[in-house]
Amino acid sequence: MKITLVKKILADGSPCAKCRDVQEKLEVNGQLKFIDQTLIADVRDPQSSGMQIAQQFNVDRAPFFVVEREGQDAEVYTVYFKLAKEVLQPLIQQAEAS
Repeated sequence: MKITLVKKILADGSPCAKCRDVQEKLEVNGQLKFIDQTLIADVRDPQSSGMQIAQQFNVDRAPFFVVEREGQDAEVYTVYFKLAKEVLQPLIQQAEAS
């Protein structure tokens, strides 16, 4: 499984507040270690990797997560709490069990 976090940089160059909040939640809850890649969607640069993946998955909000499981279509999560419950919590439980 590969989990990608996409965060936004606003037109003035600052990170979006919600992206900062989600990053903090990931750190505080010990979930950041399960994020394989972080991409930046820089609204000043339509060619930035985050903007390209947002366009690919037709997502217009940030932050968002792309979860890729072998042999399955990629899933997009635009709500941190849904990702935490459906994807990260099982990973944490699995890690604790081993």
